[in-house]
Amino acid sequence: MPKAKTTPWDPAEHLETKDEMAAYLEAALEDGDPALVAAAPGDIARAKGMS
Repeated sequence: MPKAKTTPWDPAEHLETKDEMAAYLEAALEDGDPALVAAAPGDIARAKGMS
């Protein structure tokens, strides 16, 4: 069976408005996964062009 090809998915590329960013952060906090909660602010910062 051949291996499936995948591509990385970057949430920062899909966060365009403040409402989307707020919803993303809220969803991360509701999920409760510490890795996701830690990554969400960085994703939002990259979406705003801050590295």
